[in-house]
Amino acid sequence: MAFNLTSFIHCKDEFIQYQNYEADKVMSNGVLVYGAYGYTGRLIVDKLLESGIRPLLSGRNEAKLDEMGKALGLHFDKIDLSEQSALEKLLNQVDLVVHCAGPFIHTAVPMVKACLTTKTHYIDITGEYNVFDLLKGLGDQANRTGIMLLPGAGFDVVPSDCLANKLKEQLPDAEDLILAFTTKGGRLSRGTAKTMVENSDKGHLIRKNGKLEQFPLGRLIRKVDYGGFTQLSVGISWGDISTAYYSTKIPNITVFTGADKKQLKSLKMAHRLRGLLKLGFVKRFLQKQIDKKPPGPSEESRKRSETYLWGKAIKKEKSVECRLKVPNGYDLTASAVLLITQKILHGNFKPGFQTPATAYGKDLIFEIEGCELIP
Repeated sequence: MAFNLTSFIHCKDEFIQYQNYEADKVMSNGVLVYGAYGYTGRLIVDKLLESGIRPLLSGRNEAKLDEMGKALGLHFDKIDLSEQSALEKLLNQVDLVVHCAGPFIHTAVPMVKACLTTKTHYIDITGEYNVFDLLKGLGDQANRTGIMLLPGAGFDVVPSDCLANKLKEQLPDAEDLILAFTTKGGRLSRGTAKTMVENSDKGHLIRKNGKLEQFPLGRLIRKVDYGGFTQLSVGISWGDISTAYYSTKIPNITVFTGADKKQLKSLKMAHRLRGLLKLGFVKRFLQKQIDKKPPGPSEESRKRSETYLWGKAIKKEKSVECRLKVPNGYDLTASAVLLITQKILHGNFKPGFQTPATAYGKDLIFEIEGCELIP
């Protein structure tokens, strides 16, 4: 057979491209962290590095990426989510993206659409109920593509989703589910505060007969026994009004979070000002004020704080309760993301849209150090 120089060069070029592609995947251990320089993103990157995973870093701010990449000795690539072709090229280098750039109502869908094109697994750290609903709608496409979409892979909503499914196991025909959480010590990161501002005009939502129903902010309150202490708690549009509905099929779900009288007063004020809070320039002003504050709680503050969760499933006169104690929400998020990342990289995943419990079961939370059931 005659030697064809053109074909040989073409094959050689393809082989070199394949080698470079595989080298990039090895270099990043197949993981991309988008929004890596954010408060929670940095905690996740540090946790991945501790386990031996050296992720590829990305986001929109080149200066922050450059500073972080040089400090950690990691490769980075500045990409805006609107640059779809560049984003797809970046995702082709990895097996999994850990998406940390919120508010996710604006960022999740473009990232997921790129993941569907490149067959890249997707996890994020959102707690936004509407994001879960949006990604649930892309579940069939993800299933056909063979990738997993698992939003809520951090404190939002790993512990509460596991708690909801534990209650469902104890009362399989439950009709109502009430969940609550509170943190002793610590404070919000800038990213979480911005997400709260983003959703401040939407009121408080619950799941009733399978549908979302709106209440004024601060209207629903109750005292919750978190185990050893009782705290006033107020209704919140937490991700479980969607994720727990998908994972347990319980039709009525309400979520509460610990609050004090000052916070309750602020929520009621926000409800009265909801017309203003719908305006884009008002939200941008509030978010700029948030940018002036520290990025998040200090390491010392995180170590001092603990998070408690309570849940109750009800079927007429029958009910069951359960309580969890877990580390600070930010540290838990980093640990949960690492755990799920390791599972995916080892081929342990379910294609399509998943919640933490549908993917890995109700006991996933107990694979994380410091998480335990309490009386």
